[in-house]
Amino acid sequence: MDEIQLPSRDKPATRWLHGQLVEEIGLSICAHELATGTVVKTEEFELQYKVSRSVVRETVRVLESMGLVSSTRRVGVLVLPPSNWNLFDPQIIRWRLASSARINQLRSLNELRSAIEPAAARLAAIRAPLINTTELVALAQRMKIAGQNEDVELFLALDVRFHQLILESSGNEMFSKLNSLVKEVLTGRTHYGLMPAHPKEEALQLHIDVADRIQKGAASAAHDSMLAIMEQAMEEMNKVWESEIEKTP
Repeated sequence: MDEIQLPSRDKPATRWLHGQLVEEIGLSICAHELATGTVVKTEEFELQYKVSRSVVRETVRVLESMGLVSSTRRVGVLVLPPSNWNLFDPQIIRWRLASSARINQLRSLNELRSAIEPAAARLAAIRAPLINTTELVALAQRMKIAGQNEDVELFLALDVRFHQLILESSGNEMFSKLNSLVKEVLTGRTHYGLMPAHPKEEALQLHIDVADRIQKGAASAAHDSMLAIMEQAMEEMNKVWESEIEKTP
């Protein structure tokens, strides 16, 4: 069997700790640097990263819990296909966004959001308590100011809170569990330069419309306004996708 060249991002050998090793190997798998079907002996991890066997074992246990690998005594650590991965795990989402699969990951996330968030907005218009709707309106107004001032980080923080609060306000506990997913996709779009520094006025107004309609209890209108936000995000992603295809030789 040929020697496997494990990816390394040039960290000093003495600094490889459990958390760092999970991050390194997880990112390598999600970026397909460690390809599906690859089998790595635990001894190879120990030698490559200069860590103890106990650190490797704990790392493998974490990666197994995410569905990224399976481990068999005397065989080694097998890299599993994406169909086995827990694709809702925030770390896996983060790793995929950091890889060459970024656009595909964003597209999948936006399609999921397009199915869930309009429904959440409709339910929020029916179920949200007054304190939540008041906060939503304030968030939408602050987002407009942050967007007009091109304050990217403040806009991101407000945008994340806005969408998370709608999921929470839906009264559906399963929708609420998607909070971390929304944070990852919005953060990834911003930090990888896939969001304009100056958001479109239309997008800013749509957030105000969603908040206003939820506060007024206009369920169908809240749904439609949120759907318009999702469609606009998908349109932006499609433009990025098309530009990436054009760059491909």
